[in-house]
Amino acid sequence: MDEIVKVKIEHEISRIEKLMSDLKPLLDLCKIKEPDIVEKTAVAQVLHSFYNGIESIVVLLFKYMNEKLPNDNKWYKTLFEMMFGSNSKNIIMIRKDIKIKFEEYLLFRFFIRYSYSLELNRK
Repeated sequence: MDEIVKVKIEHEISRIEKLMSDLKPLLDLCKIKEPDIVEKTAVAQVLHSFYNGIESIVVLLFKYMNEKLPNDNKWYKTLFEMMFGSNSKNIIMIRKDIKIKFEEYLLFRFFIRYSYSLELNRK
């Protein structure tokens, strides 16, 4: 793998790890009590940032492989399917057994971008 791509991916991974580490107290708090609107909003942003980090890594890898990236208004759904083998090289970037979990993040990504914090529910 190209060293520049490797460094960029490692940077994205370190950002995700820092995000999750720094916000662990908030995530733990929300496990033991019903979060208020501020806590819900913060956790929603954490989850959104986590998924954005995954998307960024996937985009870097596809660019490295010279894979044509989607650029229409549903690019995120197409990119999601590409991660699981729907790409020109049939490369599976993420194990298919965790596809359902990632679909939940994808749906949440869409929801959080087009909703208000007061519409968040604890799951």
